[in-house]
Amino acid sequence: MMEAQEIIDLIKKEIPEAQVRLEDVRGDGNHYALTVKAPDFRGRSLADQHRMVFMALGGRVGGILPGVTLTTLVCAPQDKA
Repeated sequence: MMEAQEIIDLIKKEIPEAQVRLEDVRGDGNHYALTVKAPDFRGRSLADQHRMVFMALGGRVGGILPGVTLTTLVCAPQDKA
């Protein structure tokens, strides 16, 4: 189980301009709906955007973080989530 803030911190460490919204969909700390908006996604395929987020989470998805539904969006640096 991972704390929500730890997930957000890991993503922001690797994608500093990311805007992260996280929802614990089951209330169990194991299944999250994750939305990440970042200007770094511009020009990248959806698969590459997701790869960036999963790499930021350092292999935790499927292990200590068993359930993640991921949505990625491109934004300008000044946009807000």
